[in-house]
Amino acid sequence: MDTHLVDDLDLAAHLLRGGARVAFPTETVYGLGADATNADAVAGIFEAKGRPSDNPLIVHLAEPEAIESVAGPLSEAAMLLLAAFSPGPLTLILPRRDGLVPAVSAGLDTVAVRVPSLPLSRDFIRACGVPVAAPSANRSGRPSPTTWQAVHEDLAGRIEAILRGPQAEAGLESTVVDCTGAHPVLLRPGTVSLEALQAVVPQVALPDDDALLARSPGTRHRHYAPQARVTLDPTGPLEAPVAWIGLTSPPPHVHVQFMQGCVSLESYAYELYHFFRRCDAVGVKTIVCETVEEAGVGRALNDRLRRATAAR
Repeated sequence: MDTHLVDDLDLAAHLLRGGARVAFPTETVYGLGADATNADAVAGIFEAKGRPSDNPLIVHLAEPEAIESVAGPLSEAAMLLLAAFSPGPLTLILPRRDGLVPAVSAGLDTVAVRVPSLPLSRDFIRACGVPVAAPSANRSGRPSPTTWQAVHEDLAGRIEAILRGPQAEAGLESTVVDCTGAHPVLLRPGTVSLEALQAVVPQVALPDDDALLARSPGTRHRHYAPQARVTLDPTGPLEAPVAWIGLTSPPPHVHVQFMQGCVSLESYAYELYHFFRRCDAVGVKTIVCETVEEAGVGRALNDRLRRATAAR
């Protein structure tokens, strides 16, 4: 299969409406889109990524007002969060309405929905004219792609098209909040922080039941990992070449051949997956990542770092 590199969003939307899988940019990471009402197209997402069938997808919409066409009813908390953070890097878990392919929700009666803030994303989804199911546009388990080149690296020959756009400005996947219970629960941290959510809805809490995680993508399987070994604790022997990424400098006993210093938590998030892929391209064997304070976007960074260290 040839994977077409496309700059015309109308052409990309035409392909998706015809059943194709089209990768497209968002402000978080690149997504792998398909018509969420087309069973064959949705099945093709799982096939192209090698994604487990119990890992739900996110339905992307062009306008917040369109959410109630695929999900609902919306709680007061859900409406407050949408008003504050949508369009943007926030995904809500809501009761699923009929019309979507069940595989989108991994067979659950809930659905993950969001409205991206990148104008190119919204114009593309609007041109598609259908709800667009889209996980990150990478092979399952790999770092999410923040550039169209990273999508091509993982999925060339496995999908029909890539809509080219800019490098994703956030660099981490969206925040996921379950709004189906008595109070909202943060299932996956992202660049919309717990503190920001609680400033709008003070009842937003962290999960106290791991069973809830099944409703969210990116929470139960090994994710976000490069080919190199990722470690957060560089106390033992490290296989060279060694790379370092963080807000400070590596400890004196860690001898690195590649280093990415970051001036803020936001730049750390922006660079992380791109750095993972650069390290793989030059044959780095070990990547040492600095953990950060468990607050703000730091909670999301630490979450992705921990998942990247999970056993293969």
